[in-house]
Amino acid sequence: MMADGRLVIGTQRYSSWSLRGWLMVKLAQLNVDIDVVPLAGGGKTTVLKTLSPNGCVPYLAHEGAVVWDSLSIAEYCAEYQPALWPSERCERAIARSISAEMHSGFRGVRSALPMNLGRDARPLAEPLAEDVLKDISRIDAIWTDARTRYGVDGPYLFGASFGNADAMFAPIVCRFLSYGVTGLSDVARAYMDAVRQHPLMQEWYQEAADEPAEWQLDMYESIP
Repeated sequence: MMADGRLVIGTQRYSSWSLRGWLMVKLAQLNVDIDVVPLAGGGKTTVLKTLSPNGCVPYLAHEGAVVWDSLSIAEYCAEYQPALWPSERCERAIARSISAEMHSGFRGVRSALPMNLGRDARPLAEPLAEDVLKDISRIDAIWTDARTRYGVDGPYLFGASFGNADAMFAPIVCRFLSYGVTGLSDVARAYMDAVRQHPLMQEWYQEAADEPAEWQLDMYESIP
């Protein structure tokens, strides 16, 4: 079957934003080709300037629509699969709010714990800075609150279905696992296990492991 478009993503070993967009597109079952662009790191992947309107990934072109930025892709995919957001209005508002908070915040975690799926539960050599610990505490609180209040019917933030909010936080799960982050609640730990075991996450990890070795970047691999 001919594809209805394409999704442009970056190196799966490193690209957290690509993982979000990829998960959403897969969950919405959009029929698109996946184009993986090896990232140069530090915003130096010049080829993206010709592939994406904002020069970043993910970028989705589907049936005449062009969509970039993860939150926009989340809303676009929910037009095809409304269950990507909770059906209840107040829960849906919470899901959108925590997704937006993830989208715009947690810069401490992003900076100190760059995504690297090749790193296996190895803590940083230096203690985490206060802003990173504050981010971790807030993420723990978000996960614990959502699971306790809305997720009792399943393993994910809003129950049995892995949705847009889970897709937004999936790369954080990856980071916490890669760097052996401790001090999380039992509820948050169980949530991380559920996300990691989701079939789409297993597929992403496998594809990341199969990427050419020359795509690996010393700026991430050499972090002590």
